[in-house]
Amino acid sequence: MLNFDLQNHKPLREIVYEELKRQILKGEIAPGHRMMEVELADDMGVSRTPVREAIRKLEKEGLVTIEPRKGAYASDISIKDMVDVLEVRQYLESLAAGMAAVRITPEEKQQLQEATDAYKQAVESEDTSEIIKWDENFHKIIVDCKTLIQMISQVQELALRFRYIYYDDFSRYKNQPLEHQEIEEAIMSGNADKAREEAYAHLARLKEFVMMQGDKIVKGGQ
Repeated sequence: MLNFDLQNHKPLREIVYEELKRQILKGEIAPGHRMMEVELADDMGVSRTPVREAIRKLEKEGLVTIEPRKGAYASDISIKDMVDVLEVRQYLESLAAGMAAVRITPEEKQQLQEATDAYKQAVESEDTSEIIKWDENFHKIIVDCKTLIQMISQVQELALRFRYIYYDDFSRYKNQPLEHQEIEEAIMSGNADKAREEAYAHLARLKEFVMMQGDKIVKGGQ
């Protein structure tokens, strides 16, 4: 059942859309899971109409697949999908890191430091929920410094869905706090070239990990 906030003036169809999108991105609705309008509407305490509208909108974003005479399913995830997203992130986020090194404010520096520290602590405690939260925050802070946010936001949303899959394997992520720290230090020092290099290398290593693990990652998250 949806918890409707009286202060939330969004249309019902938008609230339902955001909730279904959240569930897909976080893996609560698993890849390949059939999305039954009646069942979803009952669970949320709404009519089928906003659910149907939300599903159609999610289809346009590639998060839902609608098959004639079969119904709607949360879109499957392939290694190619993950690699494609990581390649886009490599170029856009390395550019953002270089720009951040030149333009970051003292307040943003503090936020970046806090995210780096919190992420390291989460990895050490192997708290998957906190790891994903602070990994996402770290990269968003860098991008939020710049006008690239609108270009990268959809890519980062897809990346969030993938995080819930590949964070099942901690073998790759033991070195990630150090990689985040190297990006942070380059930005803090104002070294734009170094910041771009470290951000690009960070995502290149993640892409290599995804390619090497292959089906193991996808199957492990389903």
